[in-house]
Amino acid sequence: MDIGLLILRLVAGLLVAGHGVQKVSFRLGGRGLAGGTEEFRGDGFRGGVLTALAAGTTQIGAGLLIAAGALTPLAAAGVVGVMTVALTVKLPHGLWVQNDGYEYPLVLVAVPAALSLTGPGRWSVDQALHLTPWPAWWAVVTVAGGMASGLAVRLLLHRPEPAPAGIPAHLSDTRSGT
Repeated sequence: MDIGLLILRLVAGLLVAGHGVQKVSFRLGGRGLAGGTEEFRGDGFRGGVLTALAAGTTQIGAGLLIAAGALTPLAAAGVVGVMTVALTVKLPHGLWVQNDGYEYPLVLVAVPAALSLTGPGRWSVDQALHLTPWPAWWAVVTVAGGMASGLAVRLLLHRPEPAPAGIPAHLSDTRSGT
């Protein structure tokens, strides 16, 4: 079981961290901080550089902590938060990733949520520092806190799409074309 948790942590954590590196640099195929800023603006977010920097550094830090199995509940909350924002962006496209859907962000919400329930395993910083096991209710705090922070970011920083000319905003749903 510990090898399975190690593999899960390494793959998920390093992918999340790598995605953050792409948002803030030209490494790993990223388009630099300007590209990360453009991505958020294209998705309808305010904040520009600060938004991209906050998301990228959260992904890097939380992803590396998940990979190391260090401060797992805190790291899991960070990943859940950032991926909740990504999930809300992809939600209108449906589930499947080939349609730009939320399949991948959903997996990256589920993995740290599961790790907050199981713990990071024997080969982890948390185990070496004797920080495990933590009470089961920490998983609820981790997931709820992460999701709440992601939804708060969405609520505070996302601009509603403008209504088509001549149609009051409350009568228009520009995403569905009606």
